[in-house]
Amino acid sequence: MQRLMQLALDLFDPPGPERAGGTAPAVAGSPAQENKPKLPAALADKAQAAPEKGANIAPPVAASAPALALLLPPAEFRHPQANREVQLGDAVVAYALQRVRRRSIGFTVGADGLAVRAPTWVTLQAVDAALREKSGWILRKLDEARARQQRCEGGRIIWAHGAQLPYLGEPLTVELDPTHGFTGKGGALCPGSEGVTGASLRIGLPHSASPAQIRDAVQAWLMRDARRHFTARLDHFAALLDVRWTSLRLSSAQTRWGSAKADGSIRLNWRLLHYRPAIIDYVVAHELAHLRVMDHSPRFWGTVATVVPDYPVLRHALREQPAPLWE
Repeated sequence: MQRLMQLALDLFDPPGPERAGGTAPAVAGSPAQENKPKLPAALADKAQAAPEKGANIAPPVAASAPALALLLPPAEFRHPQANREVQLGDAVVAYALQRVRRRSIGFTVGADGLAVRAPTWVTLQAVDAALREKSGWILRKLDEARARQQRCEGGRIIWAHGAQLPYLGEPLTVELDPTHGFTGKGGALCPGSEGVTGASLRIGLPHSASPAQIRDAVQAWLMRDARRHFTARLDHFAALLDVRWTSLRLSSAQTRWGSAKADGSIRLNWRLLHYRPAIIDYVVAHELAHLRVMDHSPRFWGTVATVVPDYPVLRHALREQPAPLWE
């Protein structure tokens, strides 16, 4: 069955699958028998025949943790396009199964849940068996994806005067100021006012502006600033890597941070501007390194390491720190 498994890892498909591993969660077992002290036979007979006098009644003994676990409903993970479900350990996993022309079973765990792609000749029982074989890894990644989604929801931006969002890893407060004389279109970056943490972005809109108007104005400013910042970092790392980039396009993709083509064209997600500069530098260097090595081989990662030695730490941070939700 092992030969049927194929795990795909894409750096810029956050939160994409990683190499399979881990162990299945422990299944709650029967509670252990308590070791109770025994009374002498004579006293035990008296205690059984004559109950204690008085109004005090001993409370019921609380159920042990394993017993309580058996009373809880099983965990459930359900893909929006689920068309089949399987029991993995203590969890019910409803997954999206797609039949495709391929030689092996492949599966990915993302924000939506578990998606499986299997050859038409593989039976459903074989697909389920393959998933059970990797149940520990699948459940761990599903838990991580759910926790990440909860963090995203907690960071959702409320578009109004005083809204906060991360900018280069620091808090940025949106201030509506229609009287401000902006030199550029839409807004200006200013030092934070009294009582405001970090810098402020002053937008030339009235306080009566709708959430959509505020969001669009902030996005327009961020995209202009992203182009400026990315261009400077592309020039910096291109010289270090001895490569030449030809064009930059900004992306709004939800699941990809960047891409590069052999002709030197680079695409970077403007939402990277939410992250601290070191993480942005890692993504920029990653894409420029592809102009020398167009794959993710050890030679490629060695190329990245020549200009960003701590790239594993930054890569992990990019995966674990979701960008705020805009919608």
